[in-house]
Amino acid sequence: MQSVSAPALPNPISAHGVIGDMNTIALVAQDGRIDFFCHPNVDSPSLFAGLLDTDKGGEFRLWAEGDALTCRQIYLPDTNILLTRFLGANGIGEITDFMPIDGSGRIVRRGKAIMGPVRFRVQIRPRPEYGSIHPDFRAIPGGFAVSWDRASDGGREEVFFYSSIPLQADNGTISGEVDLKEDESVYVIFCPGRKDAPKIEPGYARAAFGQTREFWHRWVKQGRYPTFWRELVVRSALTLKLLTSARHGSIAAAATFGLPEVVGGERNWDYRFCWVRDSAFTLYALSRLNYFDEAEAFIHFLMERIVEPHEDVESGLQIMYAMDGAEKLPEVALDHLSGYLGSRPVRVGNAAYRQRQMDIFGEFMDAVYIATKARGKPAYAVWAKLSRLLDWLCDHWHLPDKGIWESRGEDREYLSSRLMCWVALDRGMKIAEQESLPADILRWRSERDAIQRSILEEFWNKDLGAFTQFKGSSTLDAVVLLMPLVKFINPRDQMWTSTLKAVQANLVHDCLVRRYINTDENHDGLEGEEGFFTICSFWYVEALARSGFVAEARLLFEKLHSYANHLGLYSEELSTSGDHLGNFPQGLTHLSLISAAIWLDRALSSHSDDPVNASHQMIEDPDGIY
Repeated sequence: MQSVSAPALPNPISAHGVIGDMNTIALVAQDGRIDFFCHPNVDSPSLFAGLLDTDKGGEFRLWAEGDALTCRQIYLPDTNILLTRFLGANGIGEITDFMPIDGSGRIVRRGKAIMGPVRFRVQIRPRPEYGSIHPDFRAIPGGFAVSWDRASDGGREEVFFYSSIPLQADNGTISGEVDLKEDESVYVIFCPGRKDAPKIEPGYARAAFGQTREFWHRWVKQGRYPTFWRELVVRSALTLKLLTSARHGSIAAAATFGLPEVVGGERNWDYRFCWVRDSAFTLYALSRLNYFDEAEAFIHFLMERIVEPHEDVESGLQIMYAMDGAEKLPEVALDHLSGYLGSRPVRVGNAAYRQRQMDIFGEFMDAVYIATKARGKPAYAVWAKLSRLLDWLCDHWHLPDKGIWESRGEDREYLSSRLMCWVALDRGMKIAEQESLPADILRWRSERDAIQRSILEEFWNKDLGAFTQFKGSSTLDAVVLLMPLVKFINPRDQMWTSTLKAVQANLVHDCLVRRYINTDENHDGLEGEEGFFTICSFWYVEALARSGFVAEARLLFEKLHSYANHLGLYSEELSTSGDHLGNFPQGLTHLSLISAAIWLDRALSSHSDDPVNASHQMIEDPDGIY
């Protein structure tokens, strides 16, 4: 049988859906390729990474052959079960992909002939340890065992591929093909452990499918979703849930590493870790949809990480951790991989874990505040650690740092950090007062007010008529859009409306927003310009709506939907031509979509007599970061 070679170019970032089991995530392209999958956890070495190197990265492909095929993908409604359809002139084939939510780590792939006879083919090229190893293959009943030596400890790793398609191995590839009549099905299953290997029969796949579908339907049913844009919000919520760890309670910032912020450039980072900031934002978004178990699990995860201040962790809290809580995330370049469209270096690990980023305390304390309102007073042991963090913050909020965008340039006194330090002390005070908890309230209030004066007096540039990126600067940063969202400033305040105009003039292009523009004054230490940062675009929508421009915000929100991929998923950034850039799917983008949708839904619902032209009226918003 003739083997099928790997494509010369990778699938576009946007051409993927995602499946997962809340331990790891696989990217499934429209042509049936799983070309990104880390095993056994989302921050483990990759088993398939063809997205980053089509030759060396490996892939797991199941597809239907035919002339003039058109490929389409949809999700089974309210689930993370993905359907990939191959529409041909003489038949229709369909692939169903999912990962059971049972801790098995399996990937179940079913091919079915929907109409007419269809030929299905499978091609499996495992390339473990980030594509650095060609593993050994061993035929077993119903499939193949794949084994290799782990780089981490030298131990032997073995995984299994079972299929109802007859398989053969040649030149590092497992392959097979079968002709199906209408309504006939085939199965291919990735199984990490043979001891509980499934029998490849229709009964197993049907049962696993039903259990997985029921899990996701039950989870979605627990939520409260807006009337407008429900489907988009549900998809974003399901995506955020996939990024959570069922085992540890941690939350990954994204599913991938090495995908570029600019094609051919050096801004290629590993986002498969748990940032305090991203996780806290995620918890706030989920809590607005009536999901609080995730907040409790993450707070427990973080409470176990907080330590007494020491030389390496001056506050006792790092900005990020591995998904299992490990502290050290050394950054390494994978020189053997060519990178997505030649974007190198391909990095794993993230040196930013050593950075000081003062904003993390605000995001985290706001998430705790929301969880407290929903679930009641925190345990005293938890509060003791939180109050110690806030006491430390009172002494150190003025420290320069790398900022919310973790610059690789020099430390500065960033607006983002100063603003979120204000949030941390403000929310800490509210928790202490509302729940009658011990705290140095007078000191917290004094420092909170000092931070407020610092922002209003030292970050205001009268020539620009705007709050600037860092103390004394003349550059703008889209993070300023958070100011009304965190209730630091009234969105009708003249200083804010003037700032909003400056952001519109300098950073906004239609509905797309840049984080900042690199200049000699604020250079971030990296070469090249990045794309439009999608979370900032949704911040802009919400800031507009809160400032009274509801109709304009609604239009831009709808425009942003046109940049989502075919499944409603977003990567980190967008190019000027609308191509997806950066790691995918990115949690920050999806949580900001949820927040903007909820706020706009509230605004439009309150103007139900004229929802199209609703504008220039302020809608009461509950306390919290948004």
